[in-house]
Amino acid sequence: MKKISEEKRGIIINLLDSGLSAREIAKQCNVGRSTVNRIRNKLRPDINKSTGGRPDKLTNQTKRYIVRSISSGQSDTATNITKQLKNDAIVDVNSETVRHTLRKSGLTARKKVKKPRLQHHHKKKRYEFAKKYKDWTVEDWKQVIWSDETKVNRIGSDGCKWVWKKSGDSGIKDREVEGTVKFGGGSLMVWGCFTAKGVGYLTRIDGGLNAELYVNILNDELIQTLEYYEYSKDDIVFQQDNDPKHTSRLAKNWFAENEIEVLDWPPQSLDLNPIEYLWIELKKRLNSYSNEATSMHQLWERIEETWNSISIETCMNLIESMPNRINAVLKVKGGYTKY
Repeated sequence: MKKISEEKRGIIINLLDSGLSAREIAKQCNVGRSTVNRIRNKLRPDINKSTGGRPDKLTNQTKRYIVRSISSGQSDTATNITKQLKNDAIVDVNSETVRHTLRKSGLTARKKVKKPRLQHHHKKKRYEFAKKYKDWTVEDWKQVIWSDETKVNRIGSDGCKWVWKKSGDSGIKDREVEGTVKFGGGSLMVWGCFTAKGVGYLTRIDGGLNAELYVNILNDELIQTLEYYEYSKDDIVFQQDNDPKHTSRLAKNWFAENEIEVLDWPPQSLDLNPIEYLWIELKKRLNSYSNEATSMHQLWERIEETWNSISIETCMNLIESMPNRINAVLKVKGGYTKY
């Protein structure tokens, strides 16, 4: 092992202090890297040894900026942040570098949940509704008749279906496809309601819903539901959303003439209406049929049979969730909830 001069040793120490790597110093001083490492270990042990690899383009301050942009809602994708960093002349990196930073901070990318968009006035009305009914008990909510409309497709559903397959399997098998048709699929619109005693009468809506047809449904299916479960009009509160057909002058007159109280429902509040879960349950059970309905008539028969098979226990479980739904809206001051 060749001994180096004191002068060269001093130069190596100065270069170490200036932050150069062992490789750079060895090249500049014409010595082996092992010589530089030996001097550093003996005379500058506090200097961190380079871990190798490409230098990090992002400073700690920039990493904090990236995480803060996502956490505060200022940006919602790595691509947006990448563009912002470049536009602000902070640093030019690719979006995968930003994703890596976000993952290291404990954040994970997930699909956005689809919910009705809530603007400030929506949140305000939802919050006011929740404050008004925060003291209602399950017994109070059992007075409510819950109602809504939904669309049921004859072929497939509007939701996402999943299939399991082995890693590395190539090609697409029949079982991995949710088939669609350009013509002849069709769908049915239905109106339904449910109570603390079970599901109410369901009706098929042909040709679209207008105010006049809606009042006919109230006259028929709603009144039949009340009579079947022996409800008095004085004992119930009717829930409907703020669709213009529900709040039309015809409908308001009908409720007034029949002396039925209507719940003052807030806008954009699917999460507060437990019947939404019944629609999900209905469609899930319809999808469990081994073959698709061959006609709209058969689809309607399946819908009726499946709807009527929903248990009283399921209805009660949903009604019992109302205090928690109200509390969830209160907690976020009218914002989005998990429901």
